[in-house]
Formats: sequence, structure tokens, C-alpha cells
Amino acid sequence: MIYRVNNIKLPVGRHDIEDVKRAAARCLRISAGNISGISIMRRSVDARDKKDIHYVYSVDCDIRNGERILKGKKWTDITAADRTVYRIPEAVYRGRPVIVGFGPAGIFCAYSFVEAGLKPVIVERGSRVDVRSADVKSFWETGVLKPESNVQFGEGGAGTFSDGKLNTLIKDRTGRCRFVLDTFVRFGAPAEIVYDAKPHIGTDILTEVIRNIREYILESGAEIFFETRLTDIVIEDGRLTGIRVGSGQDHAVERHIDTDRLVLAIGHSARDTFGLLRDRGAGLQPKPFAVGFRIEHPRDFIDRTQYGGFAHLLPAAPYKVTAQTSSGRGVYSFCMCPGGYVVNASSEPGHLAVNGMSYSGRKGDNSNAAVIVTVTPDDFGCTGELAGVSFQRQLELRAYEAGNGSIPVQRIGDFASCLGRFVDTPSAAPDLSDYRPQTKGGYREADLSTILPRNLSEDILEGLRSFGTRIPGFDHPEIFLSGIESRTSSPVRIPRGESGESTDIKGLYPCGEGAGYAGGITSAAMDGLYIAGQIIAGNNVSS
Repeated sequence: MIYRVNNIKLPVGRHDIEDVKRAAARCLRISAGNISGISIMRRSVDARDKKDIHYVYSVDCDIRNGERILKGKKWTDITAADRTVYRIPEAVYRGRPVIVGFGPAGIFCAYSFVEAGLKPVIVERGSRVDVRSADVKSFWETGVLKPESNVQFGEGGAGTFSDGKLNTLIKDRTGRCRFVLDTFVRFGAPAEIVYDAKPHIGTDILTEVIRNIREYILESGAEIFFETRLTDIVIEDGRLTGIRVGSGQDHAVERHIDTDRLVLAIGHSARDTFGLLRDRGAGLQPKPFAVGFRIEHPRDFIDRTQYGGFAHLLPAAPYKVTAQTSSGRGVYSFCMCPGGYVVNASSEPGHLAVNGMSYSGRKGDNSNAAVIVTVTPDDFGCTGELAGVSFQRQLELRAYEAGNGSIPVQRIGDFASCLGRFVDTPSAAPDLSDYRPQTKGGYREADLSTILPRNLSEDILEGLRSFGTRIPGFDHPEIFLSGIESRTSSPVRIPRGESGESTDIKGLYPCGEGAGYAGGITSAAMDGLYIAGQIIAGNNVSS
């Protein structure tokens, strides 16, 4: 019988599966020889006591004669293993679906289709990942932006250039999360992502994994059209019958594709497509999201604050901080990148947005995170389905102007002064002797207080002060902020029913982060599995 054994403690350092097996046997008070098989289900770092930092494992053990050995014993950390395995449904639908967008949602939707024997058509406005990577590198070096091939657009989606973080807050009751992680491993990701509490792949490895999945999808009969943009959807009597796409210079080469099932996995930055969907009656709704700045600290400082004297034995440290301001808003860290870089993540000429990124080794000099505040339609300053998009563009225009096209950066003390506020120098100061911004793309010192509305800037400053009480030195006046972090999630939601189908256009399936149903690589991929499963199984109201 297989048992789940939780709360297995091991000292920090390297452990192989035999080390974990022996520790599990000690918890069970049996011989390791009685464990015929073991699988690590979760590994985390318990750093609550800086004098006793250790790993905590949960494992599934196949125990010989387990019922007899454990009979009559009461264990708080041992239960019967309950592992839900996700399986792609048997195909009921036999048509040829179309997917627009080849980020995590689109990739896993396509993967599900080919595994079910379908041969989808995929349309991606950006370039394949190797060409895209070269375009992004060139942009960071020269400042010359390609609007269709950048950090936001292209094979792999925006997450390709954001560290490859795979943690999600979604409860995995269906097994889809584990399916996503197992699939990444199948195509080249490190095996530990399936059990690490905060898994990540890293941008450098993720690009290879994406390429491998794409080749498999193509070999399975799918077609992929890169550098091809959705230009229209064809609707007859409220039902989708096809799409029009454009490729080549100015998308002048037009093509019509017939389909009765269209998955929209367009990502959170496809603003022109949002406009098209609004005009075609897709019923878009503005939704809350969050905006703010990136904050950078020396990596060694963050590692020590989180791991104390154990820092040299552990990978670069993450952190998570939240605060409630006097105005009632929540300020919190987001998309934390240990040993990473602040990247110019712009996708529109004359506008600037930033994100965070790490490579697999997380060896950068600084660690960074977004410090953001939630905004609602009441903050947008305008109305309409795309009010959030207008608000984002306004902030990104101000950021571009503040930095004259480069990433605008400012020290916390100067930011506070520009707001007419004073920041005390913390007693526990980071070592700033070699400290400077670590960016992909040029940066320039500027006045960040001109970018956000004043009340939001004051909320962020108040949040930083609160974080400094928990991590002394976090809000040191010499620490750099950069902006603007405006693409935290989609500013719209495209309504859909329980089957995943649009409530307004039959045959249209909004999917992933851009549609307002996910936030991050893993949740977007899971939503791609969900939508594909609904179509494959024929679970839609328009059949």
C-alpha cells in the first residue's frame, strides 16, 4: 500500500533519494528495506527559525505489508496517498480546432489536442522562440523595438522572459498542475520542479523546453503559423465559422481559416485583439489588476535576511511581503526573482513597461520583485471595456518619457522626497558598496513619482516602510526602484460559461491569462488543458 508521509525534516545540503528514504523510514519507525518504492511529492525550506533552517519533505512510500506494520498506530503525518492523475479525455469532437496564441495556455491546449489525435492549427503573432530571443536581446542592447517580437509576444508567451516560475495558488484537485510539471520535465526541464514548493525553470532552460514541445506538436500533425496575426473573426448567426489572419509586412498577406472551435490564448498584452473582440461583440469586461515598481536589493542581503548563517548552503532566497495601507489598499510583492534582472518588457513604441527575470542558476548580483498595489475600474480615469488598457498605456507613456526610452530608476529616498515624504535610514543597512541596478535594457535615473497617480505612489511608499519593519534594510533610502510594472495580469475578462465557451459567441473559447482566467505560467497552462479537455470531450453548449 502507498502512504503519504509528511513533515520529514532533513538538514540543508544535498540529499539523494536514499537519504530521503532512510528519513521516511525513521518517521515510520520501520526498516528502509520495508519501503519498496518512494516518490518525492514536495520539498520546501523551513526558515522560520534562523538557527534551525532545514528542508521539509512529503513523500509517497510503497510499504511492504504496510497495513500489518502500521496497524493500530496513530500518525498525524502519515495518511493514505491520494494522488489525482489528470488524463486527457477521449476525443468526441473530430473537427480541426484553431488556437490563437502560443504561450503556456496555447501550448498546453495544442499538446492536449495532438495527444487526443486532433490536428490543430496554431496562429502566433510573434516569432519562434530562437528568433524571438535574438530580437529581445537586440532590443535590450539597441533600444530598437519589434512590436510583434518582444518580451510580450512570441512563442512561449510573456513567461518565457520572466524566470520560468511555476508556483501557483490554485489547488490541484484535478491533477492538471502535476500534469503540466511532468510535461515540462518530459521535454527537458529539471526533475525537481515536480516537487519543489517554489519551482522554477529559468529563462535559459525554458526556451529549450518550449522548442522541444513545439517540435513534438508539429510532428503530431499540427500546423503553426508564426509571425501571423489574427485580423478578424467570422461570425454567422452568433456562431463562429472562421478567422482571418495576416502575415508578412504590415500583415498584408491575408488568409482565411475555417473552423468552428477557436481557442483565444492571446496573453495579457494583445491590446489590438481586445479591441477586435469588443467590436465583434465578445462582451469584454474591465477587471482589477495591479501596478507598481520593481525593487532591487543585493542578492547576498536578501539571502542573509531569509536564511541567516545557512545562506551559503541554499539557493538564492525568495521572499513574500504584504501590507495594508492606511487608505485600505493592499500592497504586496509579486513575481519575485532571486538573483535576477529587471527587464525592459515593452511591446508598444513610445511606451515602457518592466518585468523581472532570472536564469536557471539565479546567480545575478541582485534579487528583485515587483511591489504593487491593486487598482480597480474606479482608478482608471475613464470608462468602457478597455479602460484598464487605457490606464496601462498612460502609465507606460509616462515611464517612457521619464526615462527618455530607458528604464527609469530612482532611489527610495529620492522617491520619498519627490512625494514630500521622509524615509528614516534603517539601522540594519545592506552592503551597498558594489550595488547598482541590474537590468536587461538601459536604465536612467528619473523621477518615478511622475508616473503613478500620487495616491498610489504614497500607498507603495507606505507599503515599503511596512516591509522594512519585517526585513530591516528593505526600505533603505539608497535602494533602487524602477518602473513601470503594469502588466501583472490582464486588464479585461472575456466572459465564458462552464464549458469554457464564450457567453456571447458560440465556438469561441477564451483561455488563459489574457482572457482573465489565469495568472502565471502554470495556471495558464492548466487553463489550456481545461479548455482543450472541454472541446475534446464535446462539452460545449453549441454542439
